[in-house]
Formats: sequence, structure tokens, C-alpha cells
Amino acid sequence: MALDVYKDWLGIPEDQRPPNQYQLLRLVEFEDDLDKVNKNYKKLNAHVRKYATGQYSVQSQELMNELAKAMLCLKDPERKREYDESIGREFEEAKSITGHRLMQNVLQEKCTLTKDQVKEAQSFADSHGLSIRDAMVQLNLADEDSAAEALAAELGLSYIDLADVIPDDSVLDLCPRNVVKRNSILPLFVDGEFLLVACTDQPTHELEDEMRLRYEVPMRAVIATPLAINQAIAKYYAAGMRDEAVAKETSGTRKTASTKRTTPVVQRRRLSQLSEGEQKQRKSMGYIFMMWGFIGSVLFDEFILKPYVLPQALQIPFVPSFTTLIVTPIVVWYVLKVYLK
Repeated sequence: MALDVYKDWLGIPEDQRPPNQYQLLRLVEFEDDLDKVNKNYKKLNAHVRKYATGQYSVQSQELMNELAKAMLCLKDPERKREYDESIGREFEEAKSITGHRLMQNVLQEKCTLTKDQVKEAQSFADSHGLSIRDAMVQLNLADEDSAAEALAAELGLSYIDLADVIPDDSVLDLCPRNVVKRNSILPLFVDGEFLLVACTDQPTHELEDEMRLRYEVPMRAVIATPLAINQAIAKYYAAGMRDEAVAKETSGTRKTASTKRTTPVVQRRRLSQLSEGEQKQRKSMGYIFMMWGFIGSVLFDEFILKPYVLPQALQIPFVPSFTTLIVTPIVVWYVLKVYLK
């Protein structure tokens, strides 16, 4: 009788031909315990090796090679997953950190991509330092809108087509051009208790904090394509437009007794709401206030308070007097705690 190495040496029934890798290593189908994989491989390899020097040396070597290939495949997580899927195993779909479907899985379904194409895009993204969205678009596996929609689904956010939206001018006025360009965002409008902001990706905490300070309401991000946001910035923030944010007006007004006209009460902007140039200017003015608060107090003490007000016994030359000791700390406190905030 012809030798059946699978049956005679490994005890695999004849109806399991060709044996899959679990059958070959005498494992339970889809076994995930690497120790069991390794243990069974060593045991079977040692058994087959007994025939390596006899008349069945060729068959022994071929079977040991098969066992080694099966073991290496089942110990490699990525190859094992692919192999398991090829023989009918169904895995639970991986989720993002927000608990939503990964954008590559959404695009695979939406754009009918193969797993090989998704792997190609992931490899391209890793090697070129790109996001998976940009890799999909550059490889022409998905268009920009589909990629942005898939990213929104992964982040649990809404997708918006900026061609269908007209931003509120009063909202745009409160965010200067350098901020929107630096963060690739576009403030849209206030919806209830939230400011809607079109973004290309998940906003950072720093951006959320800055928007909250500017608009005094929390922001809610919506996802748009990078191209659409760049075009909108070019349209609503053209050169010379909104280079600086307009001061926000409060709803209250003041009435003058003589004319009964209403004048809007303008709220002073915080230091963080100013442009870089405005911040430098305000800091310079603050230091000047502190310097003159000290110099003015000393001059007042030395040339007015001591000669004309204080008794002779209290006049000590070049020693700070009442004005210097009181006014200077007040000026410094106001500049640091109020003016430069």
C-alpha cells in the first residue's frame, strides 16, 4: 500500500484532504493559543523527523516543511487572521477609539474596495506620513467627499458640504484670518448653544479652548473636505479681509442723558483673542503702565508729598513713601491680572 503520511504519521482522516493548517497541526479549528500551536508543532515535528534517515526521508522532509509553514502562519497575527477569514472565520469588525466604524472599513464598503486595496492604502499612508484618508484619495481609491464622509463616520461627527452653506458674517468676523488658515477651519454659525466649525479632522483641545474664549460658547466640529475649506477660506478670508477679529459687542447699550442715543458697550478682548501684533502692543503698553506707575509715584513722593505735606520727621530722602508703597502695587496688580489677561 502507498504511504499516506497524513494518515499514517499524523493520524489525519482521509476525508480531510488536503488538510488545513489546523488539521495538519492537530489543533482545534481557529485555535488562538500560541503555546498550543508551538507545543503541537514540536511534538509532530519530532515524530516526523524519525523517518528522516530511512527510505521515507524525502516524504519526511516535505511534511516537516509543511508543518513549519503551518506553524509560522498560525503564529503570525496578520497572516493568521487572513488565513482564518479564507476558511470561513468571521471576526468582529474593529472599531475606532470613539466606538465607531473605522473609515477604511466604511470606504471599503462604500467604494467596493478589496482588502488588498485597503492594505495598499494603509502601507502608502505609513510610508509617506499621510492619514489613511489622504492616502485613499491620492491612490484614487476614493474621492474627497467619500473620504471626508467616512472620516466623519469614524469620528462620530457630521459631514457637511460647504457648497450648500453660507457662513454667518458676524461669526466669521470674530475669528481672524491667521487662525482659520493655521487650523484649516471655517466658523459657520451658532446653532443653539454650540458654535459649528467646519474642520478637516478631529479638532485639538487647544483649538476648542480658543474657540470657546472667542465666542463664549463651546464649539462643535463638522467634517468637510480640505479642498472645500481652503476654497471657503480664500472666498471669505481673501487678502486684507478679517486680518484681525472684530471686538464682540454685548447686547446691552448705554444711553447718554443729553442725547438719549444708544451706544453699544464693546467688550474688551482677552489677550489670547488678539493677533500676534496686537498681543505685543498690549504687553508693551502694560510694561509702560507699570514703569510710569512706579516713576510717577516716586516723583510725587519726593517733590510734592514730602516737601509740602509730610512733617519733617517723616521725610527720609530716597526712601519710598506712601504713594510709592500704595499706588505701585495697585498698578502692577491691575496690569498683570486684568490688562494682560
